Amino acid sequence: MTYVPLKNYFGVELAHRLSALIEPFYPEFPGEAFAASVAKKVEPLELKARVAVITEELNKALPFHYSESLKILLNIIGPENKTEKGMFTDGYFLMPIAHFVEKYGLQDFEVSMNALYEITKRHTSEYAIRPYLINHVDDCIRILSTWSKDENFHIRRLVSEGTRPILPWAKRIDAIKGDPANNFVLLEPLLDDSSLYVRKSVANHLNDLTKDYKEMTIEWIRDRLEYGGEYISWIARHALRSQAKAGDNEVLELLKNL
Repeated sequence: MTYVPLKNYFGVELAHRLSALIEPFYPEFPGEAFAASVAKKVEPLELKARVAVITEELNKALPFHYSESLKILLNIIGPENKTEKGMFTDGYFLMPIAHFVEKYGLQDFEVSMNALYEITKRHTSEYAIRPYLINHVDDCIRILSTWSKDENFHIRRLVSEGTRPILPWAKRIDAIKGDPANNFVLLEPLLDDSSLYVRKSVANHLNDLTKDYKEMTIEWIRDRLEYGGEYISWIARHALRSQAKAGDNEVLELLKNL
């Protein structure tokens, strides 16, 4: 099988696909002009810049208020992904829609968060949610606290993955409100999550926190180990892997009997 760089999926073919999906819900959509503009602009660009171009061209081609344009876009997102795979391989075409919410929706918080909820069940909103976490932190904490108990494992994973300080491909952010205790509150309900997919994210999130908040994170994990739980030992080992690899004696002692 010939390797195709991921960025190549975000070009004129995707523009035509999006046009075909949008036109039944907005027959006046200027599909040919949209595709031509995307084709002209994306050629020299890498992945994230290509996604940004498609998002910008969508915004130009949908001459409505943000919420009306978003309503059209949410009509094309397709069925929910019931598995832990395929959010990029099958759901890649939703990346510009998630970015649309990220870029244009900050002033319409509730509408945007509802959109990210639906997108997450099909693709991911782990990047798109980050500006909301920065600009609407208290409201985000309120909603994410509810989502941490959601029946959908993609939504529960977003609570952890979207708030990770060192998320791959994303701009690094600090702990929530500069205090990892806020992160711990969101992660606590996920420690016993039935989905390994979610628990991996929790472990990676905690590993991120050890980079800047080592002592607080180790102490929190130590406390959780004392409380016990079916999965806490596994999470602790993976969360503290960087410190263990660095030979941290406190961590090595903590993990010795797990």
